Amino acid sequence: MNARHAVSSATDSRFAWRGLDANGSPRRGALIAFDAPAVRLKLKHDRITATAIVRRGPAPQPRANHADVTRFTRQLASLLRAGLPLAGALDLLAQSPGPHGMPRIAAALTRDILAGTRFADSLARHPARFGQLYCQLVAVGEASGALAAVLARIADDRERGAAQRAKVRAALTYPVAVLLFAIAIAITAALLIWVVPTFKQIFDGFGAALPAPTQFVLMLSAAAARWSLPAAACACAGVFGAHALLRRSEAARLAFGRVALAVPFVGALLTTLCAARWSRALGTLLAAGTPLADAFDSLTHASGNAFFDHASAGISARLRHGERLAAAMRAAGCFPLDVIQPVAVAEESGALDAMLLDVAALADRQVDERIALVASLCEPLVIVVLGALVGGLVVAMYLPIIQLGNVV
Repeated sequence: MNARHAVSSATDSRFAWRGLDANGSPRRGALIAFDAPAVRLKLKHDRITATAIVRRGPAPQPRANHADVTRFTRQLASLLRAGLPLAGALDLLAQSPGPHGMPRIAAALTRDILAGTRFADSLARHPARFGQLYCQLVAVGEASGALAAVLARIADDRERGAAQRAKVRAALTYPVAVLLFAIAIAITAALLIWVVPTFKQIFDGFGAALPAPTQFVLMLSAAAARWSLPAAACACAGVFGAHALLRRSEAARLAFGRVALAVPFVGALLTTLCAARWSRALGTLLAAGTPLADAFDSLTHASGNAFFDHASAGISARLRHGERLAAAMRAAGCFPLDVIQPVAVAEESGALDAMLLDVAALADRQVDERIALVASLCEPLVIVVLGALVGGLVVAMYLPIIQLGNVV
C-alpha cells in the first residue's frame, strides 16, 4: 500500500466526463483527479451524475508559488489548532477552491497520510514546494506533538521573508522607473544622428565647426547606431550564459555568492540579510528541539547565498570536531560581528535558540533601515543624473543654433 502511494502525487490523471445535472440536462467537461471514483465524488459535490468517465493520460505536475505554500501552511496550522486531525484538515484544504495546484498537493498529502506515511516524508515528495528546512521542522513538530505551533512559526517566517522581499522591490521600483525613462531619453539622443548632422552640413557651408558638446553628442549617436545591436546581443548572450553556468556549476555559484557579498554597500546589505535568514532558520530548528549538530543538515539553502550556505557546511564540520559555534562562525569569515558576539554570549548562558531569533529580528530591522536609506538616496541621485542628461542634450542642441547666428 505504501509503495503504491509513494508516488501518488505523480499519478494524477486527466479525465474527460459526461453526465447529467440536477435538471437532467447533459453536461460534459474535464477534471484532474487521482482516479475515476475521485472524479465521481467531485461531480457529486457539483450535483452532477456521471454517465461516462474516460482517462486522457497523466496530468501535469501541480504548480504552486511561494505565497500559495505560505497560505496553505497558515490554514493547516489554524485547522490543527482548532482540533481537526491532520488527514481531515488536509482533506478539507484539498476540497476547498484554491489557486494553482495546492488543492491537488493537499489531496496527495491526504492519500499519503491515510496510507500511513509520516507527514514530513509526504512533504518531501514535493521538493519544489517544500524545502529541506520545511520538512525538517515538520518532522520535529510531529515528533514533539507540536505540529500546529511549528507550522504557525513556519508561516510567520515565510510571511516575514515575503514582506522583506516586497520592501526591496518597492525600494527599487522608483529607481527602475526613472532608469527606464532615462533609457528613453538615451534613445532620443540616438535619434540626434538624423537631426544634428543637418547642422553640421550648414556649419560646413559657412566654414564653421560644430561646438564640442554637439560633436560629443554626434560621436555618441554614431557609436550607438554602430554598436547598439552587437552590444545588446552580447549582453543577452552573457546573461543567458551566466544563468546556465550558475545552474550547472557549484564553483560558479560560490564565486558569484562571494562577489555579491563583497560589492560595496550592497554587499553589506546582503550579508545582513543572509545572516538574518540563517539565524532565524537555526534558531527555529533549535527552538523546535533539533540538536545543534543535526540542525545544520537543514541549512544547506537557508540564506539564499551559495557562499553563505557553503560556510554553514564548514561550521557543521567544526562543530563535530568540538569547536564552539561562535568560533566556527568567526572562522567562516562571512558573519558580521554583531551576530557572532551575541551567539558567543548565548552559548555561555544556554539560551542559543532565543538569542538567534533575537539576532534575526535585529538584523531584519537593520535591513529595513538600509533599504529605506537606499530608497531615500536613490531618488535625488537619479533626479540629478537625469537632469544633467536632459540639460546636456538641450545645450548640445541649441549651441549650434546660437553659433549659427554669430556666423551669419
